Amino acid sequence: VSDNGPRGSLCRGQKQVRGGQKLATGGEASNNALMSRNGADLLIETAEALGITTCFANPGTTELHLVDALGRASSMRTVLTLFEGVASGAADGFARMSGTPALGLFHLGPGYANSLANQHNARRHASPMINLIGDHTTWHRAADAPLHSQIELLVAWTGELFDTESADDAGTTMMQAFNHATTGTGQTATVVLPADAAWSPTEARPPERLASEDASRPDQATLGAAASSLSDRSAIIAGGARLTARSLALLAAIADHTGCKVLLSRTARLEIGTDVAGFDELPYFPEPLTAALSGLTAAVMVGRSEPVTFFGYPDTDSYPLPGDCVRHTIAGHGDDPEPALELLADELGVTATPTARRSAVIDPPSGALTTASIGPVFASAIPEGAVVIGEAVTSGAGYRDVAPSAAPHTLLSILGGAIGGGLPCAVGAAVAVPDRPVLSLQADGSSLYTIQSLWTMARENLDVTVVICANRSYKILAAELERAGMPPTGKAAPLVALDNPAIDFCSLATGFGVASESVADAVSLVAAIARGVAAEGPYLIEALMT
Repeated sequence: VSDNGPRGSLCRGQKQVRGGQKLATGGEASNNALMSRNGADLLIETAEALGITTCFANPGTTELHLVDALGRASSMRTVLTLFEGVASGAADGFARMSGTPALGLFHLGPGYANSLANQHNARRHASPMINLIGDHTTWHRAADAPLHSQIELLVAWTGELFDTESADDAGTTMMQAFNHATTGTGQTATVVLPADAAWSPTEARPPERLASEDASRPDQATLGAAASSLSDRSAIIAGGARLTARSLALLAAIADHTGCKVLLSRTARLEIGTDVAGFDELPYFPEPLTAALSGLTAAVMVGRSEPVTFFGYPDTDSYPLPGDCVRHTIAGHGDDPEPALELLADELGVTATPTARRSAVIDPPSGALTTASIGPVFASAIPEGAVVIGEAVTSGAGYRDVAPSAAPHTLLSILGGAIGGGLPCAVGAAVAVPDRPVLSLQADGSSLYTIQSLWTMARENLDVTVVICANRSYKILAAELERAGMPPTGKAAPLVALDNPAIDFCSLATGFGVASESVADAVSLVAAIARGVAAEGPYLIEALMT
């Protein structure tokens, strides 16, 4: 064994065997070394002991021992993805539907960097996330090898980093990350496991589970002030991580009692349909957003911070609430709104009752599919109990308008605005709730950021029906250009067009192993969605729009 570098390096003809620094020549390795537990085993055992059941993975060389440990794990399902952004988006969707974290497994800093767009979305969703990054051996980091990066800088803006110093520490590090991700507001924890900590032997066992902290709650003064401010000139602005049927019933009871408005911001997980109270949603564009909030004397934020415009616009305030509007926050971003709403109802002396079930009645438009018609047509075809993933800003607006009259379902929106979250989220949701059909209303442009999701859907035989809104353009960008007085003409036109050449989504689906069909009118779309829901495994519908 050479000792020319830090901690030694391997000579030609020798090989490293599983179990740490032990080396053998000629294939002669001790059975004890081969059979010993290592840091990777301890980490995965700890994750299983914590109730983590699923790992969405795109591993590489520094994760070899983790791959081996996952392959022998007794209760961990490993889902392979072709791109790291699919793994992070799937872990986000899984967390939102299950309420518990999955593992996302990534290869060094560059692999993790590929996942960052959906890490950003997950942070906006307050999803409990645990990333696992395999790193170079501790002594190889200083060599600045080609794949070396400053992982801590990549992780800093998406969550908290937990570095593993040795194999014996792997269980404790995973425990700390789990506690961070699941305590209080949902948040992201990232475990870095150097390769030598993964392969070195350990006799340590998974540590005892750490006690969770109490969920945050508003202080009495804030609660009392918020209750006193509610009137017919005030509003409760609710959203954030989730709004349950109980939360919506509480909002309805409080509104009936006080006369206040209820306005929903986009919510990471929203129960919607004819069995829950329905409320108006805050508009996307700044002018109608400002109009919806004008005249308010008080606003009570629940599950979110004060509304802001999606972008900064000329001569437009970033904060559309009136300047003299009194602001109260009784549950912040990531906080569960339901406990705060229970306290607010108690403060007001209000009792909430479940919303009476209404008949699901949507009269969908007929004829060719357009930006105005495709949303209502889609909503009319949603089966009861479905999970809907919405990543179609322009084409999906009509769906959201009529969704309260659709069959009861769960809506997962993409709050962070980073493109490419919809299809991976559908993967994660389908893994989390395999007994419920998953429908993805997906813009064509944004689908292509993570189109590899289709392969994972096929590989795992997931019950996902994807409706591609094929308007063959970046419609939202064209709309923003029009609003700014710069319609996309001349050389600008190709920058918002996806029709030269037109993308054949059915051929893409076939290539990834997913059954598909193409439709161009309302009646055909409704029938196609029914076929997709009834089919075993994933199904893609290319909805051609005029």
